[in-house]
Amino acid sequence: MPVNLTPPVATQLLPVAGVSLGIAEANIKRENRKDLLVMQLCEGARVAGVFTRNRFCAAPVIVAREHLAQPDGIRALLVNTGNANAGTGEQGLRDARTTCAALAGLLGCKANQILPFSTGVIMEPLPVVKIAAGLPGCVANMRADNWYDAANAIMTTDIVAKAISKQVLIDGVLITITGIAKGSGMIHPNMATMLGYIATDAVISQALLQQMVSVASDRSFNCITVDGDTSTNDALMLIATGKAALPEVRAADSKAYKTLLAAISEVATYLAQAIVRDGEGATKFITVHVEGGKDEAECKQIGYAIARSPLVKTAFFASDPNLGRILAAIGYAGIDDLDVAALKLYLDEVLVAEHGGRAASYREEDGQRVMQQSDITIRVVLNRGTAHARLWTCDFSYDYVKINASYRS
Repeated sequence: MPVNLTPPVATQLLPVAGVSLGIAEANIKRENRKDLLVMQLCEGARVAGVFTRNRFCAAPVIVAREHLAQPDGIRALLVNTGNANAGTGEQGLRDARTTCAALAGLLGCKANQILPFSTGVIMEPLPVVKIAAGLPGCVANMRADNWYDAANAIMTTDIVAKAISKQVLIDGVLITITGIAKGSGMIHPNMATMLGYIATDAVISQALLQQMVSVASDRSFNCITVDGDTSTNDALMLIATGKAALPEVRAADSKAYKTLLAAISEVATYLAQAIVRDGEGATKFITVHVEGGKDEAECKQIGYAIARSPLVKTAFFASDPNLGRILAAIGYAGIDDLDVAALKLYLDEVLVAEHGGRAASYREEDGQRVMQQSDITIRVVLNRGTAHARLWTCDFSYDYVKINASYRS
């Protein structure tokens, strides 16, 4: 079961003016499950995004990038689960464009105003006929308050849907932000192997919207790992409908921008952490905090060496304080001038190692006590600077292997 993660409450997910959502059962991989989502946007809505850096990126990623770059604006997002449309070559590109054209015909817009997204099995042809047949149901189902069903419709191996809303006051105007995400396995930057959609009714310039989604993703989805595998299909999209009665946010040094960025980053961080808490087979949620580094990059480098180590992750699953595995990961992280005698390692508040070895005060029973918790912090103090980084990961359990061994069946 997910680690201290409860399902969202439908009534707590707030509509965002200018966004309508429709869901359908297209029977893409399994029957009797919601697997198709359309997010229709008002005219004039602005969309920005960040995508996977996997060179074998999926056809919908390629097409979505192309469509985002055109000047006509985006009128809808189309998401299917059950099939990734990745590793499908030229046919996959044609299929992604065909589904965009099918939805555009129903909505009365251009095909290049649709952004396609797919998630599921790689190297299988996209079932275009099923998707096209399901689209009228999505359109008929369009509602502004459909965020809960939308969060459920984009799930694959997720156990719990991931969604959150937040409101902030900017110059006396109440701004709404609602976001959903899916992800459970194949989670590692960049982009964390997920699909995420965050919408706000604020008015934001296109340039700042792109800056905002990049910064928010670096603070959240690019700080998580479940298994070290970066997917072919990752995308995080930020939508600003401009429906709020607030002047356009144009300056990055303005109070409005900083307030909105903080709120969107908070939404993104919640969704990112929810993905880790729902990591395939996860039983522990682990925060890795590396501080006292020369720069953030080396702090992340050490943090990820710990967070993606199968030996570290399996030790946490077993609640086995075999904590020399963490020292080993720090040592092979690739920081050539690291002074291991200067650093300190903590497990929550327990000092585990200092002066290059086991701390004199450390007791095995203290490590055991912390490792039996479901939420745990690994803290590494490098004592070589002022930079820091905080990452989130989970343990490796037997169920991770079972889930991935039977994923296609």
